[in-house]
Amino acid sequence: MKHNIILTKKSKSVIGTVHLTGSKSECNRALIIEALSGGKVKVENISDAADTVTLLQVLSHKSKVESQEKNDSGLETQDLRLVNIGPAGTAMRFLTAYFTLQDEEVILTGSARMKQRPIGILVDALRELGAGIDYVENEGFPPIKLKGSLVQLSNKVSIKGNVSSQYITALLLIAARLPFGLELHIEGELTSRPYVEMTLTMLQSAGIQHSWTGNVISIPNQDFAETSLHVEPDWSAASYWYAIAALADDAELFLPGLTPYSLQGDSVITEIMANFGITSQFKDGGVYLTKEVKPLARKIFDLKSCPDLAQTIIVVCAALGHEASFTGLETLKIKETDRIKALQNELAKIGVKLIEKGQVYKLDCSKKQIPERIFVDTYEDHRMAMAFAPLALLIHEVEIEDADVVEKSYPAFWKDLEKVGIAPPNPPR
Repeated sequence: MKHNIILTKKSKSVIGTVHLTGSKSECNRALIIEALSGGKVKVENISDAADTVTLLQVLSHKSKVESQEKNDSGLETQDLRLVNIGPAGTAMRFLTAYFTLQDEEVILTGSARMKQRPIGILVDALRELGAGIDYVENEGFPPIKLKGSLVQLSNKVSIKGNVSSQYITALLLIAARLPFGLELHIEGELTSRPYVEMTLTMLQSAGIQHSWTGNVISIPNQDFAETSLHVEPDWSAASYWYAIAALADDAELFLPGLTPYSLQGDSVITEIMANFGITSQFKDGGVYLTKEVKPLARKIFDLKSCPDLAQTIIVVCAALGHEASFTGLETLKIKETDRIKALQNELAKIGVKLIEKGQVYKLDCSKKQIPERIFVDTYEDHRMAMAFAPLALLIHEVEIEDADVVEKSYPAFWKDLEKVGIAPPNPPR
């Protein structure tokens, strides 16, 4: 049953230490690598994000197996293994590729929203390689039936670079296990390049070599090395603390475990938030955030390489009345929800418009208002909940719908907010 949470903050100062969970992006890649390595690779500092927990259960064969004529989702499984990953988008993409190499036949499905998120580009690429994949309901969308035991027909495949980097990562993760390896041609401009670079760096740490020339990434058939992959704390989670610091009158926050040499593209939040007067000082095994008031000089933010930061940055700009422009938001409409529409709906509650003009989005803050109270719909999207929560520093009461949605990537978010004084007005005793 869904429940809401009401946030309030008596003081406009934020001081404290916050221990972040492991990176969901890194951990999900590492778990697939571990599974494909046959036990040679071990993963350390596993994230407690719900998406990662789901993926780990599937890879450990602890997911639900249905054998009756029809299961809870209404799918006819006929004694096949049914893997229901719920709303876990990364797991859907990575497992689609992973199961093509397994010696079993499965049906891979998810939540109602997951069945609306396209997967055809990845399925087409895997079919070119020789995978047996059928759509169970609607062409181009989950659920899908994977026959496994891929017999490779080709080692060359092309895929669009501007739709989702997760499609590319899914293919790269299985490349070394393909008998003839993989030559992946990326068509057009590559969106979210840091996520592809993260994948390749983690594979290299596990002994898998690659070459990347122009728009072609090549990975030959090869064995994994015996090693451990240590998962860093989550920079995406850190971004919400940068937002909190930006909206506070003054801030002194310490986030242990984060380094300036991260694999995660979202570590660029340090540079972006410097525009809002947030200084990042790396020492004592983490990063210290401090706040100084300064005028915003940068008016255009290109978020092509870090789309998961978009909601956070846009909400901060809107709350501060900065009429910034944003590019690189093409993938936001096929995320957990249509994030553009969701932002437009919720920002309207403080009188701010997010106007779409082709590939550019601009904030109109001319009618911005700070109400006493606001109700934020989350659209089953964890990032909507966490991006709008910092508004509690400006608005007396912020009610967030479906608070449990944050379990997808940052289960301890609400408890961590309480540690710095952002909490329900009358917490239960």
